[in-house]
Amino acid sequence: QVHLVESGGGLAQAGGSLRLSCAASGDSARTHALGWLRQAPGKEREFVAAISWSGEFAAYEGSLQGRFAITRDNTKNTVYLHMDNLKPEDSAVYYCAAAPESFELRDGGKYWGQGTQVTVSS
Repeated sequence: QVHLVESGGGLAQAGGSLRLSCAASGDSARTHALGWLRQAPGKEREFVAAISWSGEFAAYEGSLQGRFAITRDNTKNTVYLHMDNLKPEDSAVYYCAAAPESFELRDGGKYWGQGTQVTVSS
């Protein structure tokens, strides 16, 4: 079991930055890949980024690489999503997710947090 709690969402202007945090707890927190998904109104939930349990490997949805960066601090059991040069189309509810393997996060993951709202104004 992995329990996930997100924080750090809010309102940003286009071109600005935000950092999302997700605290993971539970028996499998340190051995699971962690990542982020997002869902905008009227759209399906989509993969954003994932990082392996060691933090050595990261993957991104293609168009986001270069603006978004995922990092992980295993001493704090926390994963971060650094978002730069935000655009209005980045507005969505961002969900932290966990799965035994990174590739499983592209399929939606196994555990999810409650989500945090990110709104980018133009």
